[in-house]
Amino acid sequence: MDVERNSFTEQRTRILGQLADGETYSEISSADRARVKEALHRIDSRLESAGGVDRLTAQQKSDVFNDQEVVNTLLTQASDDSRLVCRREKKVGSHRTITECMTVAQRQRAYENAQKTMRDVKVPTLEAR
Repeated sequence: MDVERNSFTEQRTRILGQLADGETYSEISSADRARVKEALHRIDSRLESAGGVDRLTAQQKSDVFNDQEVVNTLLTQASDDSRLVCRREKKVGSHRTITECMTVAQRQRAYENAQKTMRDVKVPTLEAR
């Protein structure tokens, strides 16, 4: 993210639009979505009050940099998790292949749920008399 005044305004508008479209960052949590919006607002406020990047104090530049890192980290993770992956698989008991599309995060949740289900299965044991 670039914090030059005009460039930042365009980027902020684009990011907020992508957060609202429900596709680009579909796997971002509501808490992370709020953190991104808050960080963008703080950056915007600092740039507005100082009149541009060149007029920021060292502390303000540090704060803007930290907020940039928050935004970049959260959006990168959400983008990676929101990536759609399609696989052609044969279902058990059938010779027909189907295409199954899920986001990376959906696949991870399915994997974790399958692991949990297998751990929770109670195996009957024979008791000695």
